[in-house]
Amino acid sequence: MYTFSNKLRTFSFALIILGILGVGYGFMSSHKSLEEVKTMLAEESAHHGGGHEAATTHAVDAHDNHGEAAHAEADAHHGDEHAKHVQHQLANRPWSALYVAAFFFMMIALGVLAFYAIQFAAQAGWSPVLFRVMEGITAYLLPGAIIVLLIAVASGTIGHYNIFVWMDPEVVAHDELIQGKSGWLNLPAFAIRGLIFIAGWATYRHFARKFSLAQDEATDNSNFKRSFRIAAGFLVFFIYSESMMSWDWIMSVDPHWFSTLFGWYVFASMFVSGITVIALITMYLKSKDLLPFVNDSHLHDLAKFMFGISIFWTYLWFSQFMLIWYSNIPEEVTYFVTRIEDYKLPFFGMLVLNFLFPLLILMNSDYKRIPWFVVMAGLVILFGHYIDIFNMIMPATVGDRWFIGIPEIGSILLFAGLFIFIVFTALSKAPLLAKGNPYIKESEHFHY
Repeated sequence: MYTFSNKLRTFSFALIILGILGVGYGFMSSHKSLEEVKTMLAEESAHHGGGHEAATTHAVDAHDNHGEAAHAEADAHHGDEHAKHVQHQLANRPWSALYVAAFFFMMIALGVLAFYAIQFAAQAGWSPVLFRVMEGITAYLLPGAIIVLLIAVASGTIGHYNIFVWMDPEVVAHDELIQGKSGWLNLPAFAIRGLIFIAGWATYRHFARKFSLAQDEATDNSNFKRSFRIAAGFLVFFIYSESMMSWDWIMSVDPHWFSTLFGWYVFASMFVSGITVIALITMYLKSKDLLPFVNDSHLHDLAKFMFGISIFWTYLWFSQFMLIWYSNIPEEVTYFVTRIEDYKLPFFGMLVLNFLFPLLILMNSDYKRIPWFVVMAGLVILFGHYIDIFNMIMPATVGDRWFIGIPEIGSILLFAGLFIFIVFTALSKAPLLAKGNPYIKESEHFHY
């Protein structure tokens, strides 16, 4: 039986407190007046050798006529509109940072839940010794998903349409394309769909956990058979709900753009992130002399999944990028043009972290059995997929005003602390070995 140590609990609380302070600072520092934004833009222009306003003033002084005055007035109006746009982007940043971190940790729990269901549906014999770890991680899914949905809805009600531009009635009134999607992209339908997704995921997790614990004390395999049936049904629901969730919660930040591969792309990211966290928590528990039946072969299989799904993610990334780049349709290619021009470092850095690094580090079979090596690779993969979510959200909400600073780091710390607290509390509620599972002996003696 695992006991949630006071040190780890205190560490999780410390992360939460630091995160709240960072998030609070982000919100307080993001609200700038229009004059402050104009001053900031003027300083940036001067730094880059601009001086547009000075040039405009000089033109008006030198040519005192109606045409030049009208031109200067138009320039001033354009400058005001640009300043308002930048002001809105700056206000969006803390909302977006909070949303990216919230979604990242939620998708880890959702990816683990899908992996857990696959093990039951496939009647896998190698993984039952890891089931309690998976169940502990999925405990975060319900609160994590509710938080994501609340942030999304709040950004369009409490905030000023900080994440989803289609929530702004003024934008919709002047945008025919968004008007055409308003039957799907409207706040009540968005919230209802989100609640349906969360209810379906949480219901499966509740009964899967219930049957798993009941099987430990059962004299037959009836609970295992129930687990098998609901896992198969859940995976059908998951395929549809995950795709629609990715359209709603991620893709709709760019309502003019769409990709038919996007649901699979997000799935690959959450799947590899979830498996990586299973490996990291398993190795942590092993270091505390727990999980005695988990051996190098189990670790090797987890690392193989980390490697394989990283390649699968790269395949989907390339397929989506290559087809859009090759067709060169303006409405589609603008998605990648924005990211390549304004997000060059995170966009291409993500490929190194999520593809090249796992490819070079985890290709060797022997390295997959070395705990510290897998931990290092896992941390890089998790950081890479955080950047992946960052790249999906930030260009549409903050444009070129992005930076990984206090709001982003504070949001990561907040949800990391919450994740650790919920997951390790759940791990302490039941024995770490699913002893009643009919495949447990096969799993305990899994060697190759």
